Amino acid sequence: MFLNNIGASFSFIQPPRPDPKHETRIIFHCRRDPPPSPAKVHWKKRNVKPQSICTADELHRVTVPNSDWKLALWRYLPSHKAPLRNHPLLLLSGVATNAIGYDLSPESSFARYMSAQGFDTWTLEVRGAGLSTYGNNLEKDEERLTNSSEIDSAINDSKSSAFERALEFKKPGASFDSEAKFDESRPMARLMEVLTGMSERLLSFLSSDLSKGRPNSAIVSQIKDFNRRLQTLIKGQQIFPQQILELPDRFTSTLEEFQKQLELIVKYDWDFDHYLEEDVPAAMEYIKAQCQPRDGKLLAIGHSMGGILLYAMLSRCCFDGKDSAFASVVTLASSLDYTPSRSSLKWLLPLAKPVQALNVPVIPVGPLIASAYPLAINPPYVLSWLNSQISAQDMMDQKLFEKLVLNNFCTVPSKLILQLKTVLQNGGLRDRSGTFFYKDHLCKTKVPVLAIAGDQDLICPPEAVYETVKLIPEELVTYKVFGEFGGPHYAHYDLVGGRSAADQLYPCIIEFLVHHDLA
Repeated sequence: MFLNNIGASFSFIQPPRPDPKHETRIIFHCRRDPPPSPAKVHWKKRNVKPQSICTADELHRVTVPNSDWKLALWRYLPSHKAPLRNHPLLLLSGVATNAIGYDLSPESSFARYMSAQGFDTWTLEVRGAGLSTYGNNLEKDEERLTNSSEIDSAINDSKSSAFERALEFKKPGASFDSEAKFDESRPMARLMEVLTGMSERLLSFLSSDLSKGRPNSAIVSQIKDFNRRLQTLIKGQQIFPQQILELPDRFTSTLEEFQKQLELIVKYDWDFDHYLEEDVPAAMEYIKAQCQPRDGKLLAIGHSMGGILLYAMLSRCCFDGKDSAFASVVTLASSLDYTPSRSSLKWLLPLAKPVQALNVPVIPVGPLIASAYPLAINPPYVLSWLNSQISAQDMMDQKLFEKLVLNNFCTVPSKLILQLKTVLQNGGLRDRSGTFFYKDHLCKTKVPVLAIAGDQDLICPPEAVYETVKLIPEELVTYKVFGEFGGPHYAHYDLVGGRSAADQLYPCIIEFLVHHDLA
C-alpha cells in the first residue's frame, strides 16, 4: 500500500521554539475573546500557585453527564507571536497517566510547544487521572495529590526526614501528655462515624450494582452480608467486646483502611468505553463551547491509549454514521491490534485470569512503577530492563525521567485493563460486550490521520502501529517511524518527551496540523 510522504505533501516552515524560561501564568490579553460558554465551569485556576501540580495557564473542570466525575482540562493559551489557528487542539494521554507527561518541564513540554505554534492546546485528564475529581472531593483530592507530589520528591531526594514529614509519621513518645488527656467519648463517636459512612457507601454501591444488572456478583453477595451486620451494629443491637474498645485508635484505623478499600470499589468502576462514550465527548463539547471553531471541529493528538481512543472514536462514528468532529488526528505509539507484533504487553496476559478470578478492583500502576524504580536504577539493577520500556538510552534527561516515573502514573480499575487487553487478541480491541471490533469500521473514515511509531518502542512496536494504519484509506493516512540506525532511537515515551523530539518529531506534527487546520 502506498503511504503518503509528509515531506513531499507539505511545505516545511521551521516553527519557533517555546521559551524555556516560560513560567506558569495566566495571559489576560488574548487575540480574540471567546463568547460566553454554555458549558458549566466548576473551577478555573485563575491564579496558579507556585507549588501547584498544574503547570498549564488555566485549569478547567468539566462535568461528565450522568456521573459524579469532574474531569480536569489543562489549557495552554496560544502564543500571540504565532499565526492565528482555526481549530483548538486536544491532547489525550496513555492508560493510567495524567497530564504531566505532556508538560515535564519548560524545556521539555509537548503541550507548550504546540501552544507556541498558535494552537489553543487542551490536555484532558480522564476520570481517575491527575486532577480529575469524584463527587465533592475537590479539595481533598487536590490535597492528596499535593501530598503525593511531596512524597515523590522525598523519595527522589532520598531525604528520610522529609519523607517522614510528608507522610506525617508520629514518633513514639512524642505526645504522651496529649494522650493522657484523651477524651473517652471521642473514640466511640469516631468509630460510629466511620461505620455509618461505610454503611452508606455500601448501600450506594449495591444500588448501583443492581441497577447495572449484576445481582449475582460474588463480591456483591459478600458486601450485602457485611452491610446487614454493619447496620445491626449501628442500630445498637450488638456491641464490641470491651477489649477491642480499649484499643480504639488501632481498631478504628483498621476500619478506616477498610473503608478506603470500599471507596475504591465504588469510585473505580469504569472501563475503556466510559472514556470513549462519556469523558472524551464531554471534553470535546466543552472545548468547542470555549473556543467556538467556525466548523465545529477540533484537532487531536493521542499518545498510546490516547491514540487508541481516537481510532476507536473514528470507527464508532463511521459505524453510527456520525461526524467525528475532528479536522485531523495524530496518533503516537497507538494501535487497535497488537497481535502481529512482539509487544512487551503480552507478558501481562497471564495475569488477567487471576485478576478476574480474585475480583481485584484496581491496579495501582503508579505505586507499582514508583516502587520498582529504585530497583531499576540502583545495583544490582534487577529491574533495569523496565527503563527501556519507557525511554531509549540517553533519550531523556535523568531528572525528567524520574519525574515521569514518579508523578505521571496513577491507579486504574481492573476492568479497564481487562478490556484493553483485547488489543492483544485476534480481531483487536473490542467494546465491553465483546461483540464490536473497533478496527472493522476504520476503513470508512474520512478524517486525515498521521500515525507515528518509535523504532525502539517495545510496548507498541512499529509493526503494531502499521496493523491499524493499513486499514485507513491510503489517501488519508501518513505513517512515520522515528529513529535512525546510529541513533537517536525512540521508545514509547520518547515520542512525547525525548530530548530529540522537539527537533525531529514535533515539526513533523506541526506541519501536518497546520496543513489540515487551513484546509
